[in-house]
Amino acid sequence: MAFVDQATIEIKAGSGGDGIISFRHEKFVPLGGPFGGDGGKGGDVYFIADEGLRTLMDFRYNRHFRAKHGEKGGTKGMTGASSDDLYIKVPTGTIVSDAENNQQLADMTENGQTFMVAKGGRGGRGNMRFATPSNPAPEIAENGEPGQVLKVKLELRVLADVGLVGFPSAGKSTFLSVVTSAKPKIAAYHFTTIDPNLGMVQLPDGRDFTIADLPGLIEGASKGVGLGFEFLRHVERARVLLHMIDMSEESGLGISPFEAYQQINHELVTYDPALLQRPMIIVATKMDLPSSQANLQQFKADLAAHDIDQPVEEISSAMQKGTRQLLLKVADLLDQTPKTIAKTNQDAENQSGEKLYEFKDDKAFDFQIEQDGDDWVIVSDRISKLAKMTNKTTDESLRRFARQLRNFGVDERLRQSGAKDGDMVYIDGADFSFEFDE
Repeated sequence: MAFVDQATIEIKAGSGGDGIISFRHEKFVPLGGPFGGDGGKGGDVYFIADEGLRTLMDFRYNRHFRAKHGEKGGTKGMTGASSDDLYIKVPTGTIVSDAENNQQLADMTENGQTFMVAKGGRGGRGNMRFATPSNPAPEIAENGEPGQVLKVKLELRVLADVGLVGFPSAGKSTFLSVVTSAKPKIAAYHFTTIDPNLGMVQLPDGRDFTIADLPGLIEGASKGVGLGFEFLRHVERARVLLHMIDMSEESGLGISPFEAYQQINHELVTYDPALLQRPMIIVATKMDLPSSQANLQQFKADLAAHDIDQPVEEISSAMQKGTRQLLLKVADLLDQTPKTIAKTNQDAENQSGEKLYEFKDDKAFDFQIEQDGDDWVIVSDRISKLAKMTNKTTDESLRRFARQLRNFGVDERLRQSGAKDGDMVYIDGADFSFEFDE
């Protein structure tokens, strides 16, 4: 299965069912009165995290998700059936954002975690709801409330306890294949790994953890060179980093191991300085090859000369030497590392921790009046929703909507804007128009 870690999809919650107009007609019930029931609620749309999924491949071709609408009301005051909610499975580690403003909505990090991304509309009220002493037989019913519609961006950041970082062909994939049952592609050329690979390590003492073999970095990756951000976003989730450095003469990089170490760290800190605050173990790889030992001694001398005090572990994945000792040290380090990683700078840019709660007068809201030639357009989400919920088939429903517009101040605003008798007025976002009457 192809690895896909970004997708943009459209979500539409179900609209509520329409309320109906109905009256009692029993033989021995004179003046039976209104008997129309409410519509059912439309289905909500939820995301649910599933640890069994590893990719957003399912969203590459299926980009539209819609919950079902509620059923319309029935006679005898019966409420229509509400629709079932729609649950969309996403891999753990998926970040859900509003595609319009890039605002982060949810971070699906726990298996089974749910998040309601779009709310279904309530059912429209039947004419039973509008009966009053002054109007005991109303011919008014509401259409169902429209369900929420939005575009969301899904971004998968691999969840793993340990992330392997380093230049291409540093031995990351070989190490993963030796210590886990994962089968990454291994070959004697750069960029054999172009997608993250996950493996599970199980130690004899009962401890276990996941390792992510991430695509190799090159100079300029933090600016999009090579695989660039396709790799770096997945580093953010790792609790511990293993910085793997090829100590042999066969790396083909044309730079020393210490220069390779500095370049990778530069890409990490350029992308997000918080990454270098993570616990890190330097892993000297391919120690079974000639000249590796001499290069390691020079590397340690360079670390000391730059006052860098970080542990260095020696391994040979091909000979399976040093791998067990490394895994035990990683497990000990994980035991000391919080399971929840603090938000990185990248996360902070997407989500602010401050919220402002304000009292909003139900009648006081803003709307815009725009002129379109000789016509006028009312721009307001709230008025658009009310228009959609107005039953256009009865005069009483239309008169009720006209009273609502007058209470909102629409008539006065139109008059101030220059509207005259006979001008057509349209409501943006709704199939509704009327003739202005002074």
